[in-house]
Amino acid sequence: MQPVLRTAAVILVALAAGYVVGQFGARGEVELVASSEAAPADRVFELRTYTAPEGKLEALETRFRDHTLGFFEKHGMTSIGYWKPLEEPGASNTIVYLLAHPSREAARENWAAFGADSAWREVAAASQVDGRIVSGVESLFLTPTDYSPIK
Repeated sequence: MQPVLRTAAVILVALAAGYVVGQFGARGEVELVASSEAAPADRVFELRTYTAPEGKLEALETRFRDHTLGFFEKHGMTSIGYWKPLEEPGASNTIVYLLAHPSREAARENWAAFGADSAWREVAAASQVDGRIVSGVESLFLTPTDYSPIK
């Protein structure tokens, strides 16, 4: 099984076992809501895996923590969760995360707007003054099944 598919299976099982999806409220606090109430059933999920060059994972995590999540929200992407593998390969250089988009077309538009955002470009450039912090990106779009507790 390809690494991203194996990771997707693990994450989706973990999410299904939780029966809740964390949503950020208006003031930034996390509200836990029943998955059936979390969002429209027609949304799509995007599972992304980022690989960092050796020694750059902390810089990548800092950029996500301090900047990226805000830009995702600004551009219509809903953050579902962010994870790091517990074991190698991947424990020392990988971030896996799950986003939700209203539709596949919205995902394309969201990513285009994100990439064109001049403030994001400044953050990305500043975070890489000591070298690239991302060496690989994998993306897998997912749609929930009719029996999925998360839609």
